[in-house]
Formats: sequence, structure tokens, C-alpha cells
Amino acid sequence: MPVRMWPQSLFGRLLAASVAAVLLAQAMALVLIAQERERFVLQGSVREWTRRIADTTQMLAPLSATQRVAALARQSESPPAMHPPHMGHLPAAADPPPGHAHARGFLRLPLPSDFDNTLHEQLRAALGPGYGIEIGPTPEPAPPAVTLAPPFYEAHELALHPGSAQRYDVTVRFPDGDAVTYRVGRMPGGAPLPRNLFFNLTLLVLLLVIVLYLAARNITRPLSELAHAADSVGRDTRAVPPLAERGARELRDAARAFNTMQDRLHRYLDSRTRVLAAMSHDLKTPLTRLRLQVEALDNPAMQARIGRELDEMESMVREALALFRGLDDGEPASALDVDALLAQIREEFSDMGATVTITGHALRPLTAKPQALKRCLTNLIANAVNFGTRADIHIEDGADLVIRVRDRGPGIPEEELERVFEPFYRLESSRNRDSGGTGLGLSIARDIAQAHGGSLLLANLPGGGLEATLRLPRRR
Repeated sequence: MPVRMWPQSLFGRLLAASVAAVLLAQAMALVLIAQERERFVLQGSVREWTRRIADTTQMLAPLSATQRVAALARQSESPPAMHPPHMGHLPAAADPPPGHAHARGFLRLPLPSDFDNTLHEQLRAALGPGYGIEIGPTPEPAPPAVTLAPPFYEAHELALHPGSAQRYDVTVRFPDGDAVTYRVGRMPGGAPLPRNLFFNLTLLVLLLVIVLYLAARNITRPLSELAHAADSVGRDTRAVPPLAERGARELRDAARAFNTMQDRLHRYLDSRTRVLAAMSHDLKTPLTRLRLQVEALDNPAMQARIGRELDEMESMVREALALFRGLDDGEPASALDVDALLAQIREEFSDMGATVTITGHALRPLTAKPQALKRCLTNLIANAVNFGTRADIHIEDGADLVIRVRDRGPGIPEEELERVFEPFYRLESSRNRDSGGTGLGLSIARDIAQAHGGSLLLANLPGGGLEATLRLPRRR
């Protein structure tokens, strides 16, 4: 069974989309914060290095090449507390002071940095056009250079992560052609972010997910109740209580509209029941009088012919009343053994000399109206026996219970496969009349299938014959 990454329910989709939007927004906010901190740290570091390089360069500019070397040598012997430039490489970092232990609570996002160009632009502005400036990564092996101590913020990071600094050589060429190389080091990987920022964002996401869960459930639960009630109305109109009108305004309006519809449906069914009772009495009484008068005739041939007409009229009245009665039959649904029901129907047809076979079986009982479902199956099997010489029943069970009734008759023209479900429609009037059909059997069978939330379809078999497919969903 394929795994669906995207939820299929409305609740799942609302929650997933909301959580994805929150995570995306938090990720973008985190990137923007990191970019702003990177810009701030970069500008601060570059300004500090620009100031030191410019001060040292302007101090060395009036001196000759020999004096410059001597001046740099004297400064390398100055106390380290003054953070002077000195010859050599970056010193190994010592353990950080106890007061700086909180610096370990930083993380970095890998963001691109324009360190080279930024430092070059600021040095050009500080020194003027008379000086040549070249900036590039420190080569290996590293040549002698004036190593500049990192700014205060970078010094903390370098002390915590010795050996991880990115080193750059800044070569400044004096107007007289002489040059001096400065070496700077900075932490790679973008601006540092405090760990508690990630903790706070995670906590915020969790709180938002909880709120979104409650909001999505508040929206979708009334819709689920509405869908369940609508499905139940199709099964039993009397067993569905009114929906609670709660939730958002649109949900309250939908529940109110459903309750109004259900109330109107109940009034319509009650009115139709009274009309059907009156029709049953008014139609059957004249037919009974006619039959009594026919039996008094002395002409046997006329008596037989009129008797057949009366039998057909009574059958049509009976089937029409059953069709109009529809879903309002009052029969409750219960757990039904479909295998036993089909076996009973097969036995009844076998007693009449018909051939009915059954293959497959239902895995478990089906919740259905026993008499209504029996009538549906009886109509389908009767059609197969009358017009296709026999009925072959195939049962498939799974998410839906599928019952296929096949015959070996001539089939039905493709353009007529749907029309035969229309009430009183006869594909061949003479054949239906001879078999006692009224054109209501398939219409009643489809109404019963739809009342159970299922479907009934007809299809011609490739080798000849007709297949009626009854699909009944199992309640989940």
C-alpha cells in the first residue's frame, strides 16, 4: 500500500499546512536574524581592523624601509595588554576566563560573507588612493606578517575554537613602493547565534502547533459530524438527531441549514406516507371489484385475458407503491450474514427450477437492512434468471463488499445501460410483459443500494451476458 505523505483528511491538511507555514516563517526569521548579526559583527570587526591597519600604516609611512623594520620590531616587544601588532603567527589560544563560559552557548549558521571586499573598501577610504591594497587568504607556508589581535568579540570565539580561524593577509603598499603585510583572523561560518534563541523558537513553534491543533479540530469536528449525519440520513432518516449549532458562524449556518432540511424531509415523508396509504386503498379496492366481476363472466377466454390484465395492474400498483415508499420503510439496520442471505435466495430460486451459483464469501457480517437488501438481490437475480437463463454470483470483500450478478443472456445495448434504471422503463415491452415485469425492479434495486451508501452498475461482459455490480461500503 503506497504511503501518502500529504494527509487526506481536512483536519490533517489544515494542521500540516499551518505547521509547515509556521516552520517556514521561523526558518526565514532565523535566517534574517543571522544575516543581521553577521552584518553587525562583520562591520564591527572590519572597522576595528581598518583603524589598526590605518594607524600603523600612517605611523610607518614617514619612515624609511630600515626604520620601518626597526619600528615593527620594537612594537613586537610591547606589553600584550595594549594589543599591538607584532611579527609572527596568531598565538595559540589559552583557556577562556571563567567569566566567559557563557560564550559556549553560541551556534553558527553557514552564511556567505563579503569580508574581503568590505575590508578593502574601508581601507581604501581610510588610507586614500596613494596606497595599494591586496587582500587574500594566508598561503601555506605562512610568510612573516604583522599579526593583528582579533577584536574583542572575535577573540572570545577564537579562544573557544583554537585553530578554526580563517586567516587573511592584507598587503599595504606605500607610495614609495615598500610594502607591509598584516595578518588578521576571524571565525568562519557566519554570525554566532545564542543557543537559547533556538530553544525559544522551538518553544514558540510547539505553542503554535498546539494552538493550531485546537483551532483545526474546532473547525473540522463540526464538519465531520455534519458528514456523518448526512450519511446517516441516507440510511435511516428517523435515527439522526438534530446537529448542535456551534463553532464559527459558517459552521453554525451549515448545521442550521442541515437541521432545517432534515425537518422538512421528515414532514415530506410523513405526508407521503399518508398519501401512499390512501393510494393503496383507493387503487386496490377498484381492482378487487373488477376481479370479482371478471370471475362472474361466462366467457372463459375473456375471463383469462382480463385476469392477466388485472394481474399486471396489481403488480404495477404493488411495485409502484414499493418504489414510492422508498427509504421510509422503518426497517432498522443490523449485522447481516450476507453468505446466509444469498444461500437462502439461491434455495428459493432453485425451488422454482432456476440455476443460481455462488462463488466467494463475505469476510464478516455487513450492517444493512435485511429485507431491503434481500429484495435488491432478489430483483437482480430474477433479472439474470428471466433474461439470461441463469445467475452466477461472485462475492468480493474488502473495504467494500462487492456482489456481482452475471447472466448468459444477450446483454443490453450500451446506450441503454443507464436508462433501464428509470422507473417503468422497459427495454423490450413484450418480453417484460410476458415475464410479468413492470420496469421497476432495477430502479428499486438501485434505490436500496444507494440507501445503504453503495452503488449499482450494469455492464456487458466481453463474452456475452450482463453483469450487475452491487457495491456496499462497510462502515468505518
